[in-house]
Amino acid sequence: MGRKRRNERIGKRKGSKGSKGQPNSIKKLILDAFHEHPKRIFNYKQVARRISLNTSRGKEQVQNALFKLVEEGALLENDPGQFQLLVVSKILVGKIDITQKGSGYVIVEGMDNDIYIPSSETNRALNGDTVEVKVTPEKKGKLKGRVTNVLERKKTEFVGSLDVNEKFAFFSASDNKMNQDIFIPKKKLNNATHRQKVIVKLTDWPVGANSPFGEVIEILGNPGENDTEMNSILADYGFPLSFPERVEEDAAKIDTRISNEEVAKREDFRKVSTFTIDPHDAKDFDDALSIQELENGKLEIGVHIADVTHYVQPKSMIEKEAVSRATSVYLVDRVVPMLPEVLSNGVCSLRPNEDKLCYSCIFTFDKNHNIINHRITRAIIHSDRRFTYEDVQEILEGKSGDFEKELHTLNTIAKEKRAMRLKEGSIAFDKVEVRFNLDEEKKPSGVLLKVQKDAHKLIEEFMLLANKTVASDIGNPKNKNQKPRTFVYRVHDTPDPDKLKTFSHFIKRFGYDYSFGEGDIAKNLNELLQEVQGKGEENTIENLAIRTMAKAVYTTENIGHYGLGFSHYSHFTSPIRRYPDMMVHRLLTQYLAGQNQVDQEWLEGLCKHSSEMEQLATNAERESTKYFQVLFMQGTEGQEFTGIVSGMSEWGIYIELEENKCEGMIRLRDIAGDYFTYDEDNYQVVGNNTKTKINLGQRLLIKVKEADLVRKRLDFELIDFADKD
Repeated sequence: MGRKRRNERIGKRKGSKGSKGQPNSIKKLILDAFHEHPKRIFNYKQVARRISLNTSRGKEQVQNALFKLVEEGALLENDPGQFQLLVVSKILVGKIDITQKGSGYVIVEGMDNDIYIPSSETNRALNGDTVEVKVTPEKKGKLKGRVTNVLERKKTEFVGSLDVNEKFAFFSASDNKMNQDIFIPKKKLNNATHRQKVIVKLTDWPVGANSPFGEVIEILGNPGENDTEMNSILADYGFPLSFPERVEEDAAKIDTRISNEEVAKREDFRKVSTFTIDPHDAKDFDDALSIQELENGKLEIGVHIADVTHYVQPKSMIEKEAVSRATSVYLVDRVVPMLPEVLSNGVCSLRPNEDKLCYSCIFTFDKNHNIINHRITRAIIHSDRRFTYEDVQEILEGKSGDFEKELHTLNTIAKEKRAMRLKEGSIAFDKVEVRFNLDEEKKPSGVLLKVQKDAHKLIEEFMLLANKTVASDIGNPKNKNQKPRTFVYRVHDTPDPDKLKTFSHFIKRFGYDYSFGEGDIAKNLNELLQEVQGKGEENTIENLAIRTMAKAVYTTENIGHYGLGFSHYSHFTSPIRRYPDMMVHRLLTQYLAGQNQVDQEWLEGLCKHSSEMEQLATNAERESTKYFQVLFMQGTEGQEFTGIVSGMSEWGIYIELEENKCEGMIRLRDIAGDYFTYDEDNYQVVGNNTKTKINLGQRLLIKVKEADLVRKRLDFELIDFADKD
């Protein structure tokens, strides 16, 4: 946001010295020039020319005057060095971001400065709403305003709990940015009872009423129960709890037979050794690998992807639902699929011993494992074996089994490809993932740390290869005179230099001295990630490194994928669970048929929606993990554990337990013996009197104070420092 991005630049620019004595006549000339073109943006050189002060001394005076006018609130510096007239009481339109304290900031597209809205001036706006705001300039270029009108609600349905009284009820939303309770008349409860979790629809907010009015539209259940909490998470992030009846009906009518005519249109790999490799609990199998030997020591390796778009037709109800969801959601104890089960787990899933339709990337390797040819084609396959990662890993480590020769060959090629990829600038984030072992009642019985082994990396390398190849073929035409065709890319921007500088400063506290100048970022990051492996600070540094990177998104505008070091990259390999992959398959079909007309603006809109839904799914998955962490830790109140300081805020220290990776918080106000505050610049918490310092990555001995299922929160108490001199 602008308020975070903007640095205090007044008085720090070259030539800003002595601005106090700036003649009022120059400022008046400048304002007159801006009033002649109230919507134009000028830099200091353009202003100097307009008021005939085009000498070196004149430009310096103009520059100083411009900074002074920004400080006084007469001008707005949208971007560094770019100035615009700020009309007092100007009406602007933007989206409001409500803070937990009830005040807000309105973000206006194209403006670097956000507009501060006091809690008393939000005028019934809720977080994310599109609003009109009346702006009043403050000193030092800051903007303040009041909401004059709510143009569009971001959402009207909320998840939370009921407080039912004798004649009415109030609803409190789970979202801490929804700081307005909703009034529910008794007749609008629809059989919901006190303390139940529900979905409430906001129906009205009469002028003069302190609270909005609403009605219960769905009862989720009692707080603290698994189904209630998981459904609450899904509903809170906008994911439907079931498929509409019409969608299920249409899915049930799909003709799953494969006709001879369809087989004749495709390459036939049914007699080629083919298998899938997936997690042990997977039900939808997007991808399969085939391998066969050719003459002269050559190999042909196929990456086969479920041909979902053969069954899901454009503009169908199933398609519309897939667009809306955009992704499957993977909570700890359940999967909420993008497509109905008959498709995701049935007809499209590449199950063993069944003929399946695929979109395929076929690679020909020479005897030295160089790719000498490839093609993208529609195919039919017959998987011979469904492997789990564990099955394959055992074979790679020496155990005999099906297709062991083929698996060892694929692993050798994957390792070579990975080594080359890292050498060419790909960053190796091999983060340890936490998984729970669930019993028959879906209660966590243990924690499993998922480490990337050769079996996982084997599949990853061939999927990356297919994704890269498809994107390169479309976005980098062989005919240099041909314009690249519109496509859906997965892009990842270069890291922000300021964030890298902050990260470099932070890791020095652990004794790691790495700079991240242009050209050596990926190399140094890989060396750092290798060096921290197995150390106490590994998770902390890796998490912060990931946060330092830009977010990957979908777009039709290709800028490459920085993290992978690829100039062209897309998502082609998971159409059962990601809508962008379906978009890619559709575009491939069009282009293979010679149809080159694509509505790029429409496609870009779908990309933006998919990126947003992906982020919501990630947030839902994290919240699900928090819930199961608390559930797993219930009954441990009073017990002591050793943990690593994994994060900090103005109100507490986050601790990740070494034993099980569960994360909780020590509240600063609860630390005995001193008054502690957060020193954001130095990433530490400091005692005001004793000057005791607690740093990120430090080992602490803690006691479990409370495991609150409803709030999905673990509260810890500091016992002692685990590492002492």
